[in-house]
Amino acid sequence: MHHVLVYADSLSWGVIPDMRTRFRFEQRWPGVMELELAKMGESVRVIEDCLNGRRTVLEDPYKPGRNGLTGLEQRIEICSPLSLVIVLLGTNDFQATHQFNAWQSAQGVNVIISSIRRAPIEPGMPIPDILVVAPPPIQKARGAMAPKFQDAQTKSQGLADAIKSVAYEADCHFFDAGSVTTTSKIDGVHLDDDQHRVLGQALAAKVKPLLHLTK
Repeated sequence: MHHVLVYADSLSWGVIPDMRTRFRFEQRWPGVMELELAKMGESVRVIEDCLNGRRTVLEDPYKPGRNGLTGLEQRIEICSPLSLVIVLLGTNDFQATHQFNAWQSAQGVNVIISSIRRAPIEPGMPIPDILVVAPPPIQKARGAMAPKFQDAQTKSQGLADAIKSVAYEADCHFFDAGSVTTTSKIDGVHLDDDQHRVLGQALAAKVKPLLHLTK
């Protein structure tokens, strides 16, 4: 059985837009992906490590532990052996409390990649492949997300291209979520039910061949 770790934020945790509740496992994209891979004949367990508000390398001034580097190497160690780590981060780097641009956020992703690769896994266990997923572009935030993500749609312009460059330079696999879906019609930041389904199906197709590259 392949073990795939999803290291991500609320887009993958499955926040229901403009609410504080959560989509069911089979509704949110990691669950959709696992079920689709099973239909394709792949034995895969998806491990979700998705924290609301998680940044790449920034601290949340109001909630502790949202820096993506916090405990990351230990999470890799705990979950090993892993065939693949999927990283989908960046959106929260553009909250109103930060002044990051796309290049800076992508550099944060690069640090995340380095941290995964130096995790103290047991001898003989594989260093997992990494699939970096760029989040879909943030739209003008609405509802409860409006003050938190004020001007985020402007600050984050060019994020997918910046993350793509970092992923390729680091010899990682890459997927642009914005190539298959937008963000929520409701809050402009998260994913609606149908968008989770589309993304999960697309990532299943992307992940299937990667599982057989594991050394």
